[in-house]
Amino acid sequence: MWEFKVRTSQRPRPLPTGHWAMTQRWNDLLFAHWRVPLSQVAKLLPDGLQVDTFQGSAWLGVVPFWMDRIKLRGVPPIPGARSFPELNLRTYVRDQQTGTPGVYFFSLDAGSLLAVAAARTFYHLPYYWAEMRLEQRSEREFDCFSRRRFVNRPVIFRARYRGLGPSHKLIESRSDTIEYFLTERYCLFSCDSAGRLVRANIHHVPWPLEEAEAEIERNDLAEAIGIELPDQEPVLHYSRRLAVYVWPAEQVRRILATGRTPVVVAPSG
Repeated sequence: MWEFKVRTSQRPRPLPTGHWAMTQRWNDLLFAHWRVPLSQVAKLLPDGLQVDTFQGSAWLGVVPFWMDRIKLRGVPPIPGARSFPELNLRTYVRDQQTGTPGVYFFSLDAGSLLAVAAARTFYHLPYYWAEMRLEQRSEREFDCFSRRRFVNRPVIFRARYRGLGPSHKLIESRSDTIEYFLTERYCLFSCDSAGRLVRANIHHVPWPLEEAEAEIERNDLAEAIGIELPDQEPVLHYSRRLAVYVWPAEQVRRILATGRTPVVVAPSG
């Protein structure tokens, strides 16, 4: 339960103060990432965030996986929210004032209605209830299907993916690699109902990444937010499992101008 005490050296910043609020385990993840024009992403971000880039490009990621071992601090296990599949559409950002790197979710689909309601209420994340299946075909091979419920236009994702096993190249991501840029991020940004920027800190050990293969038959997620994915193969990674610790969501406080010269944050990569 106290995995974060074992390894924190990969974090760009110290652990947050206070107690974590929730633990969960993410399993059998596919990371599929596409380069997209910075301008397409920037226009969709809330005030206070800027696009983080690698090699001059913004990146859009589609990540299917399944979640289990969900535990709220001080609360018994909740029936109906112990294990369920999830699918998210994400990009990579920085707080404009502090330069803090993080993840911004455009959408998250989940097979648990209870989890959707809780995440929308306590973390202000754009979750949707979906009909979802994540079926294991072999040790590292999966079929994924998701169809968003109660929407005017179908939002469907269908893919088969497989991890190719650990490799020396990906034993640990260095800070100058695409793998580090895409995965070693320790806060999630969202907006509350009043449009104010909200941040939730997270912690985990470095992602145990593998190279991957995938056949993506249908992917409506980017189109649903008005982004057209390029006609090129995505950058693919797989990870078997990872324990994650999540702190309570908090409003991002704006720093009043003092007349000092602002710090310029250089893009990653």
